[in-house]
Amino acid sequence: MVVLEVQMNEYIKNMIEKYRLEGHSVPDMSLIKTPKQIEKIKAACKINTAVLDYVEANIKMGMSTQDIDDLVSSFTKESGAICAQLGYQGFPKSVCTSVNEEVCHGIPSRLKKLNDGDIINVDVSTILDGYYADASRMFEIGNVSEERKRLVRVTKECLQLGINAAQAWGNIGDIGAVISQHARKNGYSVVTQLGGHGIGLEFHEEPFVSHVGIKGTGMLLVPGMIFTIEPMINVGVSDVVLDKYNGWTIYTRDGKDSAQVEHQILITEEGPEILTY
Repeated sequence: MVVLEVQMNEYIKNMIEKYRLEGHSVPDMSLIKTPKQIEKIKAACKINTAVLDYVEANIKMGMSTQDIDDLVSSFTKESGAICAQLGYQGFPKSVCTSVNEEVCHGIPSRLKKLNDGDIINVDVSTILDGYYADASRMFEIGNVSEERKRLVRVTKECLQLGINAAQAWGNIGDIGAVISQHARKNGYSVVTQLGGHGIGLEFHEEPFVSHVGIKGTGMLLVPGMIFTIEPMINVGVSDVVLDKYNGWTIYTRDGKDSAQVEHQILITEEGPEILTY
């Protein structure tokens, strides 16, 4: 097993050097996770997925976004893990809950209730034994309009297309290219100021994963890399604004709806592996 790991490591180093000499932007070897690290990250992802499953089983009209935070906090603690978002750079809650025109980083509150027809993104991040997981889902509350259902559906399609494009020895730009093409084909815009990110040993690592891009450009995708893909798709303009009072929540500039879904993936020779199913 050790011999195979050493051989694979040498193979990856040689391939990275080959692509570097051809002019590609290549990752540092520190971004390539070892088999042991991958195993630990997968364990964190398993709990992260269970947390989202628990939210999905309990979310309902009339509950507050703080109720969701309570669900996430208690389930994570009972699972022997830690909510990565709590206290991260001063973030005050255990989960992000972003409703309708809130693009991301919505702060849970007892005052914010889920109303009939709302759409909400619940973004869960978990630490287990020092390793990180991160994923989010969209939930439709009550009688959701066809317009909002379509936005959620297309956003999920964008994520899946982005995952499919994340192939070993391809490029980061391949991901953003297919996401932005599909979103715009359906009449939507893509948030450009925010994107996916490397993750595993830290909450946010390199590379930055843009959801717009040009095929064949950007960092080389190498087996062992782990990162999130999390497109934020807007009904109106792509421009966003930061809440000047809480310093966290990001809204669409025009007040129109936004949706986001996120998975954490591992690049392998056989294709991208979704870790947060």
